[in-house]
Amino acid sequence: MPTHDVFNQVPPLVGTDISTHPALIEGLHREGAGWAEDEVRALGALGNGEHFQTAGRLANEHPPVLHTHDRYGNRVDEVEYLPEYHELMTTAVQHGLHGTPWAEDRVGAHVARAAKVVSWGVADAGHLCPISMTYAVVPALRTTPDLAAQYEPLLTNREYDFGLRAPLDKRGLIAGMSMTEKQGGSDVRANTTQAVPTSDGTYRLTGHKWFTSAPMSDLFLTLAQAQGGLSCFLVPRVLPDGTRNAFFLQRLKDKLGNKSNASGEVEYDGALGWLVGEEGRGVATIIEMVNMTRLDCALMAAGGMRIGTATALHHATHRHAFGKALVDQPAMANVLADLAVDSEAATSVVLRIAGAVDRAARGDAAEKAFRRVALSVTKYWLCKRLASHTVEALECLGGNGYVEESGMPRLYREAPLISIWEGSGNVAALDTLRAMGREPEAIEAFFGELDLAAGTDARYDDALALLRKQFSDLDDLPFRARRVVEQMALLLQGSLLLRHGDPAVAEAFVRSRLGGDWGIAYGTLPAGVDTAAILDRARVG
Repeated sequence: MPTHDVFNQVPPLVGTDISTHPALIEGLHREGAGWAEDEVRALGALGNGEHFQTAGRLANEHPPVLHTHDRYGNRVDEVEYLPEYHELMTTAVQHGLHGTPWAEDRVGAHVARAAKVVSWGVADAGHLCPISMTYAVVPALRTTPDLAAQYEPLLTNREYDFGLRAPLDKRGLIAGMSMTEKQGGSDVRANTTQAVPTSDGTYRLTGHKWFTSAPMSDLFLTLAQAQGGLSCFLVPRVLPDGTRNAFFLQRLKDKLGNKSNASGEVEYDGALGWLVGEEGRGVATIIEMVNMTRLDCALMAAGGMRIGTATALHHATHRHAFGKALVDQPAMANVLADLAVDSEAATSVVLRIAGAVDRAARGDAAEKAFRRVALSVTKYWLCKRLASHTVEALECLGGNGYVEESGMPRLYREAPLISIWEGSGNVAALDTLRAMGREPEAIEAFFGELDLAAGTDARYDDALALLRKQFSDLDDLPFRARRVVEQMALLLQGSLLLRHGDPAVAEAFVRSRLGGDWGIAYGTLPAGVDTAAILDRARVG
């Protein structure tokens, strides 16, 4: 009897479009960007095609390499990437995943871009870090119109022009961010980097940055202490005259995941910088960039949940055990449906927030207020939820999911990053409470959104009343921050699903997440939920 015949194995998922879930397309239309559906679908199929799946794998298996000096001992401070990384970047930029929406006078531009990030992320997560920062830098730069006028056209142009040259001589620019230091971490006000003004209005920066994202970017927003307090500066790698700035790469971080993307430590030794915003208002200025990168954290979480759900469901559909396909085994159907419910809820909420970003960019004050709280809430919950979601999806593949060839270990290593990036769980939760205290209009807008679903489901109404009660006692609110923000996130998702979602998904979500008929692990949905309808929504097209 042959011992090497292959049967009961799962066909490749590569070559299908796993990212354009019905909730993504429905949300795209609902938020005013239905015109982008064809490109979103095409980009999802491209990202999961064999070519870019291979490119993403190679870019992670062969991470960037730092060269501090050339063979003669001269400083070069170059990071070498595989050609596949540059191809990923080129494609993302050509499709406008970076700063392009800020230059487009079209309703739904930011929503279209959000959906494309979710779809394209199936290829590789690491290169989306500099793509995200290039998108996010524009609103911060606009606090200083002279700088925005120079750099914004290049940050929004659809050309990826890699290489260290004077920024204004290039066809397109990529931006990075350099905030944290060894002694401070998230406490950026503890930064010790000093900025000294010069006679021509520029500043000279001296200090050590512990985390600098994408250190081969063309320019960075960075924080330093000026005479007027902590301030924000634009620091290019190459100066306008073509000479190198005093910007030295000390080492690259050896990270758990996100291997294709370089993260480094940088030394400023009198580096030239331009003030962005006002002296002493550095945090207020750079938070404009942070908020937009938080949006991308949530988008990547939604994308990661979709990849995990689609992979697990595909495996369970084609793998048989005990006389049935795994998907037809009741216990597995419960797990898969539970994963699918979270994935659909995540997709719905990120597109709603992208819609708020789009409308806020066009001057809608109410949507800007809603975005302020909803973004922190969603960043906290989705990014926190992704890690447990990914573990469960991996387990659906059994031992096959634990080997690198399945792609699940890379997804698993990636999952914790976005919960840490741009403020870990506590930072995001506490920032939500601060925003509510400082901007009453933001919490009013948030509850106004929740009230739109009031009266549609008694379990939802009870959960909403309980949330309001949480704010009646403010004494220990910081201690309860995570619990309160979790409730806010679940109610926001529930509101969207009740108003716009598939009835089977909405019922499962409200009954379990808000009604309390749920366990602790995935796969604990109550009896009677329509798992077949939920999984039909989640299947790969």
